[in-house]
Amino acid sequence: MRKFLILSLVTTLSFIACAQKGVVKDASRSLKSNDLNEARTLIKQATEHEATANDPETWKLAGDIGDKAFENERTNEMVGKKSNPDVMYNGLYELYKPYLKADSLAELPDSKGRVKNKVRKDIAATLKANHPFYINGGIHFNEKQNFKKASEFFEIYWNIPTLDMFGENEFTIDSTYQTIKYYSIITAIQGEDHARALKLIKRAVDEPFIENSAYKESDLYELLASEYIQAGDSASYMEVLDVGATKFPESKYFIPNLINVYIREGENEKALNYLDQAIANDPSNSCDLNSVKAALYSEKGEFAKAEDEYKKALKQDENCNRALEGIAVSYILQAQNLKDSSAQQMTDRKLQAENDKKTIEFYMLALPHLEKYTENLKAENADESTLKSALIKLQNVYYNLSNLGVDKSKELDIVEEQLGTNQ
Repeated sequence: MRKFLILSLVTTLSFIACAQKGVVKDASRSLKSNDLNEARTLIKQATEHEATANDPETWKLAGDIGDKAFENERTNEMVGKKSNPDVMYNGLYELYKPYLKADSLAELPDSKGRVKNKVRKDIAATLKANHPFYINGGIHFNEKQNFKKASEFFEIYWNIPTLDMFGENEFTIDSTYQTIKYYSIITAIQGEDHARALKLIKRAVDEPFIENSAYKESDLYELLASEYIQAGDSASYMEVLDVGATKFPESKYFIPNLINVYIREGENEKALNYLDQAIANDPSNSCDLNSVKAALYSEKGEFAKAEDEYKKALKQDENCNRALEGIAVSYILQAQNLKDSSAQQMTDRKLQAENDKKTIEFYMLALPHLEKYTENLKAENADESTLKSALIKLQNVYYNLSNLGVDKSKELDIVEEQLGTNQ
């Protein structure tokens, strides 16, 4: 009785397996008769059943159905008939993963340890022939603002030449190939799939870069830094900035951002070191870079060094507002320090007079820079708060000079009138 049950079970399982193989054959017949909907229904059943789910032929047929959909519409397009781009490119999309699955199953060794991949030749030929059309598919879905799918198309184009089924020289790896990598990344970002974008950027960074007209190698590192910021990973962001600063010293992205981070974190010495490098790399940007360096020296109380840097900025651009305001404020701070020490510590009138004289000198040094800065703001139609801040500084200088015996009452009245108008 037991033997009979076992034989019955084997017979039943064999019948089910045969039945499922019959489903695959039916799917193949439907494909040949161009009944793709029926073919898809049948092959889906076969891919989900244990009797046929691990058969390479099952998955190859699933890919063939997608390829047939693509070829039908492409043929219509070529002969001038009406075609459906969505159907065409969805077929192209549909074939890729099943083909990879079929090839991977066919690469598994049999019970004797042998590999007999009977599907690879056909799959490789189809993928190679269809390879260029993944660019078209990516462009199609990008225009429809389906950025996720566009990115996947561009990534498939990127992937195909790297597959094990192909040799090293079967594809032309040129500037177009490099550009499509970028499109895959950008469309992932547009689709707000930041985790995927980060993965793609890392992959692109790790691969050889080919010069192209779409973007520079440094752009990949900028995108990587940006995605780390998006992810809230400040440590990785700093690492990328540091690598970028070393790898692309002439870039105006990495070093300035490093400087900003170090300034925010109060690490002024590191900021100063990178500022020297930034100035050497971009001497034409002296207005901003030397002014930032000067401000850091001023913050440390090293006013002579600050003055030197501000003068370098003004030598290049006499209307550099950042330097005009900065050097004026530096002089005002020194005047205020002397004024405060005179009031608190000096009892000797002679010494106090000498101190007052130096204080006046600093205010007078500040004045032409501050006046020019204010006039520049007016000419540029600067916003009210910025102009008001400059006028308040002028008011302070005129007031203190007048109290120290330098008559600036007329100028003071004009500024106070302007402040009254702006208040």
